[in-house]
Amino acid sequence: MGPVELLHMSVFSQSFSPCGRFLAAGNNYGEIGLFSLSAALSPDATAANQKPVLTFTAHDGPIFSLISTDVHLLSAGNGEISGWSWNDLIKKTVRPLWTKRPSCRSSLEVPEINSMTLNPRDNNLVVGGGDNNVHILDMEHGVFKAVLQGHTDYIHCVTIRDREGDILSAGEDGAVRVWDSRTSESVHCIEVYKHESCARPQFGKWLSCVTTDSDWMLCGGGPSLSLWHLRSLSPASVFPLIGCQRQATFHQDMIIAAGDGAFVSHCLLGGEVKAQIPCTPQSINTLQLNTNSSEHRVLTVGGSSRHMDVFTNLSYRAFSLHF
Repeated sequence: MGPVELLHMSVFSQSFSPCGRFLAAGNNYGEIGLFSLSAALSPDATAANQKPVLTFTAHDGPIFSLISTDVHLLSAGNGEISGWSWNDLIKKTVRPLWTKRPSCRSSLEVPEINSMTLNPRDNNLVVGGGDNNVHILDMEHGVFKAVLQGHTDYIHCVTIRDREGDILSAGEDGAVRVWDSRTSESVHCIEVYKHESCARPQFGKWLSCVTTDSDWMLCGGGPSLSLWHLRSLSPASVFPLIGCQRQATFHQDMIIAAGDGAFVSHCLLGGEVKAQIPCTPQSINTLQLNTNSSEHRVLTVGGSSRHMDVFTNLSYRAFSLHF
């Protein structure tokens, strides 16, 4: 890859291996880079250890979503999902175990897949993307078994409410839909942009991130990042962050968020911004906490750069990995 392509590279997705020793990252050129965290975090690490141990083309278009199961890495490109063996990739053997394609309205219109998550209750893969629908893939039998319809524009993000098993989806239409995973019915529709405390008409109504923790939901995008109580369906806190937040997650007693701007924000649940930690990309598309290995417990951040920052302590950037 030439210097121009490297200059215009963006990282859209990340996922840690089940053992926690490797990080997979997907970029806008359809490539997956596999990085050895154990080598990069070693006291004897050199600049060479910050480069991928394996790079391969997985899809024709950008890779907007990567997730891991106990044994597989799942990657999503334009209109398709591929499964890869982590053991094979660590051995530098590149071959997809399978590729699945959700049905689309026309062969001329292949919608991108923006988000995936696994439902631990039934081992189904929940998929959201450019056709405005949520697709449910039965991982055991390898078939799509349900389509959840209700969004009026494309979907940016999907997540699972662990305790209840509900599916949450959000996207360009500004709505968070809560689905009953047993009946595939939409049970709630939260139009965040219609709440005065959250609305920011200058940025639009689209939502780019949604995540849950028990009875709480975190969402943001055009509207301000906000914390919602799912039983009362009302916002409890609104975070005064400048720009649009593309990723957010709960971590212990705080919230970590990122999006527009070269920094990661630490927020308290009550709405206060506690700190903003500088990072390399000028805007951030993906952040991941490695909970699979206590030895390699890091936060990694990727965005509008070929560089991905590694935080060994959440208060500062330790170093960068790069394609």
